[in-house]
Amino acid sequence: MNIFVCVKQVPDTETKIIPTSDGSFIETASIKWIMNPYDEYAVEQALLIKTTIPEANVTVVRVGSVKDTEALRTAMAMGADEASHVAAGDNLDSYSIAKALKGAIEKTGRKPDIILAGKQAIDDDCLQVPQILAEMFNLPSVSVIVGFEMNGTTVKVKREVEGGALEVYEIATPVVLACNKGLNTPRYASLPGIMKAKKKPLAQLSLADVGVTDADRRVKYSGFKLPPEKPAGKKFDATDAAKQKDVVAQVVGLLRTEAKVL
Repeated sequence: MNIFVCVKQVPDTETKIIPTSDGSFIETASIKWIMNPYDEYAVEQALLIKTTIPEANVTVVRVGSVKDTEALRTAMAMGADEASHVAAGDNLDSYSIAKALKGAIEKTGRKPDIILAGKQAIDDDCLQVPQILAEMFNLPSVSVIVGFEMNGTTVKVKREVEGGALEVYEIATPVVLACNKGLNTPRYASLPGIMKAKKKPLAQLSLADVGVTDADRRVKYSGFKLPPEKPAGKKFDATDAAKQKDVVAQVVGLLRTEAKVL
């Protein structure tokens, strides 16, 4: 069985984001990069499958800059067998990323049985790549899964829908699955795993190697800017009982006209 896991490196949630001077993207030189948290659930699910099917091969695939390979090394330290990295800019659109992932998977020469990914990346929140990738492979897909069972070549998954309800799907592999929080508990990489990860194969590819060009871009980003700073709060003195009625009326008026919460 061939399992592929799509991972993304995203800025650490505590990173201070600064737009570039031309507003085309964000400054990346000083960013601390981590594996997208939702992708950790995808990696863990692949490893859980491997515990029941020892001969399964788990390959992690990433598209992004070459400044470091932290996400891929982390996944291999957790237990993945190998990795493929497609060197590209960090501001590619979802279509280009999906096409690059497809090309990288095909470059391995192995037909995927299960492709796993996180339901979304916490930086752009596009929620598109797994579905686009499934369409490119002409495979069924289920997103936001929080439950997984496997029986031979069939998987049964549960996905969250609005209102706290669950939908249950039974699908024959190959399939693309986008994972959500609650599916499992991702393991920590052990020290032996970290040492082994340094010796596991990591294929380096370019966009040209996987058949992606500038013509594939459907979306180009511009106008990156920080949100405006919140105005200073207003203070009211209601210690004088004679003025309290006027203060309350003033506060209610501002909540209605400025804050628009009433």
